[in-house]
Amino acid sequence: MSETHRSTPTAFLLYGATGDLARRLVMPGFAALAEAGLLPERWALIGSGRRSMGDDDYRRHVVEGLREFGKDLDESVLDEVGAGLRFAGGGFTADDPGELLDVLGRVREELGGDVQVVHYLALPPSTFEDYTRAIAAHGLADGSRVVYEKPYGTSPESFERLDQLVQSVFAEEQVFRIDHFLGKEATQQLHVLRFANRLFEQVWSAEHVAQVQIDVPETLGVDDRAQFYDATGATLDMLVTHLLQVAAEVAAEPPAGPGPEALQEARESVLACFRPIDPAEVVLGQSSGYRHLQDVDDDSGTDTFVAARVWVDTERWRGVPFVLRTGKKLAESHQHVTLVLRPPAAQVHGEGERTRVPETITFTLSGNGTLWAGVTARRPGVSDDLVPGRLHLDLAELPDAEPLPPYAALLRDVLIGDRALFTTSAGLRDAWRVVTPLLEQRGELHPYEPGSWGPAQAEELAAPYGWLTEH
Repeated sequence: MSETHRSTPTAFLLYGATGDLARRLVMPGFAALAEAGLLPERWALIGSGRRSMGDDDYRRHVVEGLREFGKDLDESVLDEVGAGLRFAGGGFTADDPGELLDVLGRVREELGGDVQVVHYLALPPSTFEDYTRAIAAHGLADGSRVVYEKPYGTSPESFERLDQLVQSVFAEEQVFRIDHFLGKEATQQLHVLRFANRLFEQVWSAEHVAQVQIDVPETLGVDDRAQFYDATGATLDMLVTHLLQVAAEVAAEPPAGPGPEALQEARESVLACFRPIDPAEVVLGQSSGYRHLQDVDDDSGTDTFVAARVWVDTERWRGVPFVLRTGKKLAESHQHVTLVLRPPAAQVHGEGERTRVPETITFTLSGNGTLWAGVTARRPGVSDDLVPGRLHLDLAELPDAEPLPPYAALLRDVLIGDRALFTTSAGLRDAWRVVTPLLEQRGELHPYEPGSWGPAQAEELAAPYGWLTEH
């Protein structure tokens, strides 16, 4: 962080401060910034909630969460974070600000100078409109920044309604629509490895790539957030957000310049070229036992699994299927982007695995990221058998590799005003356009057993290669 941003006193207003999202992700990200010395020199965080709570009680609540979800944070970091926390109860609506304005007034006096206000809506999407109106009603929009969690809208119609309201309250440069997959260190490595290495730059097109797989299965269920999940499902929770954004990272044209705005523009521009999904190229599933969870309806039609084939109508990618898959309670958890390469033109003498194992380039999106390439080689010795091999690079092995957690990286970008890894209004409008046919014509919901790879019907979407889960 530059000295200018470090010296700007900042008040963070965290709405939904005692909720699950704030506890599991937002506050651990905030603490990671504190540990790295990347917070402003003078700051305070005001937790906003409906119930009454003293500052000390809120500090205890946050510190308990950091001990559970933070990564071995030093006690000095916990003390530093705790010292900056305040709580404003009584809720926050356009008619009644609760205690927030009074607490913010005291914080401004404590911090001194021209305080930068950052609103963070760690709330269900159904509440975004009400809180946006409240921010405007109490004069807290001018000069501030606002972070909206995903999903930004729960349908194309609600997206348009929310976006119209947000645009009437804030200028676009004030708005940070978060998608934490874009904040992942490994996702950021995608475009660096592609554009900084001629080896990958030359094969990144339909001429060399037969299929792109973006595969994010999860072994976890939704037991602790079933009420939220049952109102969204895999399509809204993952497909219209994370998976399409990662697909846009892969499909983007080279940025027009070196700045962060150019990277955002490249990603958003290619989203406009994504063809609307054909519902016949989508498989939806629901894990057995999901309807037995507390807060889930007995006849719930929510999808816990979605796989889709997507097409990108650009010269670079025309004719190449992008196959996307995610789901809960699956056989394995991983986050892979795989380019399946076309067979080489030359014929090599020998027999073996070459006939059935394609060459691939795979990037993981977890941790620092890992890169590997599946290659074909001759089995050493007197045999002429061709066998698969693998070239491997663990990015954690690079010098001084100390990645920030995704939420910490994105919070830092909010502080410095860098919107490159956030979605824009236009880009999200295109994402909703892509999934609209699926929302309007939902197909059959296929049951699948926990611990499996989901509905068998999804295998056909990745044909002829199948989902490449073994690497």
